[in-house]
Amino acid sequence: MIMKGQKINDRYQIIKSIGEGGMANVYLAYDTILDRNVAVKILRGDLANDEKFVRRFQREALSASSLSHANIVEVYDVGEDNGNYYIVMEYIEGKHLKELIKKRGKLTLSETLDIVSQVCDGLATAHDSYIIHRDIKPQNIMILDSGLVKITDFGIAMALNSTQLTQTNSVMGSVHYLPPEQASGKGCTMQSDIYSMGILMYELLTGELPFRGDNAVEIALKQLKEPLPDIREKLPEIPNSIVNILKRATAKNPKNRYSDAREMLEDMKTAMSDDRANEEIIEYKYPEFDESIKKTKKAIEETKSAEPAIVSKEVTSDEVKKENKTLLILGAIFTSIIVLVTGIFIVIPKIQSVGDTKVPVVSGLSELDAEKKLIEEGLKIKSDLKYIASDSIEEGLVVKTDPAQGRTVKEGTEVTIYLSTGKNSLELEDYTGKNYIDIRARLEETYKMNVIIEPQIVDNPSDYTATEIIGQKPDAGTSVSQGGTITLYVPDIEDLYPDFTTGDYTLLEIQQFAKKYNLTLNIKYVETEEYQPGTIFAQSREAKSKIVSGATFTISIAQEVMDPVIEVEDE
Repeated sequence: MIMKGQKINDRYQIIKSIGEGGMANVYLAYDTILDRNVAVKILRGDLANDEKFVRRFQREALSASSLSHANIVEVYDVGEDNGNYYIVMEYIEGKHLKELIKKRGKLTLSETLDIVSQVCDGLATAHDSYIIHRDIKPQNIMILDSGLVKITDFGIAMALNSTQLTQTNSVMGSVHYLPPEQASGKGCTMQSDIYSMGILMYELLTGELPFRGDNAVEIALKQLKEPLPDIREKLPEIPNSIVNILKRATAKNPKNRYSDAREMLEDMKTAMSDDRANEEIIEYKYPEFDESIKKTKKAIEETKSAEPAIVSKEVTSDEVKKENKTLLILGAIFTSIIVLVTGIFIVIPKIQSVGDTKVPVVSGLSELDAEKKLIEEGLKIKSDLKYIASDSIEEGLVVKTDPAQGRTVKEGTEVTIYLSTGKNSLELEDYTGKNYIDIRARLEETYKMNVIIEPQIVDNPSDYTATEIIGQKPDAGTSVSQGGTITLYVPDIEDLYPDFTTGDYTLLEIQQFAKKYNLTLNIKYVETEEYQPGTIFAQSREAKSKIVSGATFTISIAQEVMDPVIEVEDE
């Protein structure tokens, strides 16, 4: 087990666990050489002895380390230390899109286009290198406070030019975003990422998933046989161009989809043009359901309706207790859709019939001993530890849990551990005028404080920077126990796109604007008689919409209509 304070490769000092995945656990760590925080992904101990999984983990590292793009989490280092296979990555402070969807519900069209365009831009670089993500979903896409989007976890990425990877084409991603070809066991292509992107785009626009069901089998069936619900039923005013983008992205037959992320990105750049608002809804060129998909649908339906008593004989009680490991191993060895669906069908009823257990008393125990005791009772441990001051329990030991000790819960329930920070307290300084990112890091990591960042509207936004602290609660001089809560107030500043079509801007000014905000500027010259030559008459980002660094911005400039050249033949 990786412990707090442990050093990986005598360099990366573990601070805390920040996430768990099917193959690996992720930790926040401090790079003692380059003096920065990093994320360290370490192959799970129960898999480190499995040569097949180790090779796949190493392939992930090689694939991810070859990618360099602003919208992809950067990989710094790869290695092995005392049997721990690790990848060191850029540490991202932000929230994943699933959290944003839960908080906001649906997003605006401009927000959705900006987010999806950034993801497509990052995926385009991966697809250029023949690398497929295979698990595009909101949980694997982070968004920073600045609006910059980062694709994470190329953990099941597959390099198309790697012959070793053709042996197993397991269905690995979340079933809600699962392309039909993956559900049918045919493996992935770059167009599989496009399908998942289409489902994600629908969810961002509506706040809902298009396909729902009582279990994974039912949802997989819908991915295979049901078209995407018409988004116009929920958003009647949405432009036809967006309907067509969703329709092309989520076509059941890959031949009807975009060929890769770059093609989808190029289509999205002009999606808000006036001349595309009422374009004709596309008709698919190729049949949506070929014979192989029809056969797969029939096989799934037959498996779904199979006699449960016969299926249940294939599962032992020990397998049920180790459900997560079983699913992972099945995901690596399934070679046909029948086996895949049977595996899912076996596990789901077992999950629904888990028993009750009591949260044991762990107060006064070390973090490690408490975790062991909780796991023995069939409970899971939440990755984020909490800290709280205590007059009776010494620093570093467990104070309480959530759910509370002695409470009856279902087996498999996640439990949060609260560690004591002792009686120590901190006298708050005056943080006004300082950078909230630096102050938050110091308060959280050194003093175990719970820091809340709260934007406030200010009268003169130009007088402040976006990261400047303009107030705090409690006030300076107040003593706060370690583990307490501090609120830092920052100015609510948003940079917005101006209206460049008013005639008040020159091309040079727009180029300087793009450079200032790190935008990729595209200039389109359009022959038209409607505007004077040189007039800037359209822009891809709406005026007063939020500027996001790294985005693509297109302006359209009128140019004179050229007379056609008529060739006169000599008589």
